Amino acid sequence: MTLRNHFRSFLDNVYREGRYRIFTDLERQADRPPYATWHRSGGSREVVVWCSNDYLGMGRHPGVVNAMIETTLRVGAGAGGTRNISGNSHAVVALEAELADLHRKEAAQPSLLAMFPMRRHWLRSAGCCRIASFCPMRKTTPQCIRASGAEKLIFRHNDLAHLKALLEQTERRRPKVIAFESLYSMDGDIAPTGRICDLAEQYGALTYLDEVHAVGLYGPRGAGIAERDGVMDRVDVIEGTLAKGFGVVGGYIAADAVICDTIRSAAPSFIFTTAMPPAVAAAATQSIRHLKKSVAERIAHRLQVDKTRRALRKAEIPMMPSQSHIIPVPIGDAVLCREASTLLLERFDFYVQPINYPTVPKGTERLRITPTPFHNDRLINGLANALREVWDILELPHETNVMPMPRLTNLGLTSLRRRAHARRFTEFDFGLLERSMTRAMLV
Repeated sequence: MTLRNHFRSFLDNVYREGRYRIFTDLERQADRPPYATWHRSGGSREVVVWCSNDYLGMGRHPGVVNAMIETTLRVGAGAGGTRNISGNSHAVVALEAELADLHRKEAAQPSLLAMFPMRRHWLRSAGCCRIASFCPMRKTTPQCIRASGAEKLIFRHNDLAHLKALLEQTERRRPKVIAFESLYSMDGDIAPTGRICDLAEQYGALTYLDEVHAVGLYGPRGAGIAERDGVMDRVDVIEGTLAKGFGVVGGYIAADAVICDTIRSAAPSFIFTTAMPPAVAAAATQSIRHLKKSVAERIAHRLQVDKTRRALRKAEIPMMPSQSHIIPVPIGDAVLCREASTLLLERFDFYVQPINYPTVPKGTERLRITPTPFHNDRLINGLANALREVWDILELPHETNVMPMPRLTNLGLTSLRRRAHARRFTEFDFGLLERSMTRAMLV
């Protein structure tokens, strides 16, 4: 009873602060993205999803879906056990080769793990790869990373002077790893990857780069920000996910063969966890192969992101100065954030999940909007008008003095457009390259 009372007290506090998480019952419509069926008491109705992390809609791409179906029919639904017990699935071996090629590394290590807590944070599947990576690093390089039990020093967000000061405080011969993200998922800003690599080389540190929200979307072949910025070869370990830009599920790292083999041999979470199902691996492989060659999805994505920003700007909706495809709309209050999300869903059939503490600090609550290539101009204008009405209903402040809009070149569109024209695409053509995409974009 004491524990139950503790749990009830915790939940009461979450309710009181207005940050109780409600998980909306949605069924995505693969043939009509970004539409989904909202199931609720009293019936169901169609809504438009504006906050999916399947940024390019690859989770419903016919090639990806067919690869999963065909592999399931051929080899079954599950992996049959860990790799140590049941053998190394050929589909996973093929995925490893595809990931290594994507990031120009010697090897890659995919994993499909359930979420578990690390200290106060919950980690996604790619985050589990991070733990699987850090644990053997601790064993082979003592006192390296606190996530595995060793010391951890945190440098301020993208503050290179602070990072340098921390490195200077550390004995030069001591093993060090600089772990950072390329694209921050809640603010949408981007790290100075090249300059961090400069400091790592200066102070003899390994670099561990989280590209989870960038793979599939940035770079000539979709390898992420490091590829876009021309520094991928300077990053020692690249962490990515198969669950966002690639539209499937799972996490991975890509690095040299020695690092990957060390993790494979020493990480308990890898050794004792059931392997990725072959069908999942096959679907992910197909998605990566497609996006390494096709620029159509990335071009269409950048265009719709830019149109969404412009529509929100015209409607005087405040936006945080994101440098990426993520559009954070600040509200700053948990209760109002939840009310804004509820109004958008119940009155306008637009689903945008509120982002509250502990995902973001208290006082920085926001809506996080992620347009896809399938959000056409009508839907974009509808969202802007709905947000303006919600802002008026809740008496939220409109933005009248804002930073200049980022240019399309800053979003990486120019290089993509050059590649498109090199393949004799036109602006009209790349919207019609795939019949599966065309139908949704023209609805």
